[in-house]
Amino acid sequence: MRAVEDAAARAGLSVSAFLRSLSLEGAGVRPFMSRQDRAIIEVLLQDMRAVGGNLNQIARALNTTRTVADPDLMGAIDDARAIATTVASELASMTKRVGAARRGEAP
Repeated sequence: MRAVEDAAARAGLSVSAFLRSLSLEGAGVRPFMSRQDRAIIEVLLQDMRAVGGNLNQIARALNTTRTVADPDLMGAIDDARAIATTVASELASMTKRVGAARRGEAP
């Protein structure tokens, strides 16, 4: 058990997450996100929720024939675009880093 706990700690995972990872990898699924990666994704998810809420409010206003100021509409669209671009960039960076690590290359 101590060896499993040590290996989990070196991987930056809880014992249960480490064992799930091993089980999935044995089934041909190789998880790639570290604890830091998951933290970044969580922050981006919170930002996406906030932007989504703003877009939803704008859509409701437009569907009730209320007007929305162009700067508000463009700001919400720009925010959504920025978040989407950031998410895509972070995921690309994560997969590139993990792929290099699995091939034994320097990051």
